[in-house]
Amino acid sequence: MPYKILADIVVLIHFLWIVFLIFGAFPGVRHRAIKIFHILGLLFAFAFQIFDWYCPLTHLEVWLREKHSPNLAYTGSFIIHYMEKVIYIEVSRYTIMILTVLICGFNVWFYMKRKR
Repeated sequence: MPYKILADIVVLIHFLWIVFLIFGAFPGVRHRAIKIFHILGLLFAFAFQIFDWYCPLTHLEVWLREKHSPNLAYTGSFIIHYMEKVIYIEVSRYTIMILTVLICGFNVWFYMKRKR
């Protein structure tokens, strides 16, 4: 049971990380530390797309779910189920790359706009 709960927590953290990468420029313009962390996170996400790597949070969640029960089908809460659908959307690698570039481009534009 603790592995399942930990896996669900990892999914929640993963979801919050994605939200931060999308909207992190808004608090980043006022706080230098958030801005630096946000830009590094965007570079991190971009590198994962370029080199076709999986996020370490994905590996951790899969490992925790396997430790819970390798043969068990999904039986989690509906909130976690739908969050997983958003995080692990089934689209092509090309589409995810385009979305990553657009998000990075928007954030660069937002930072540059706010700097002027």
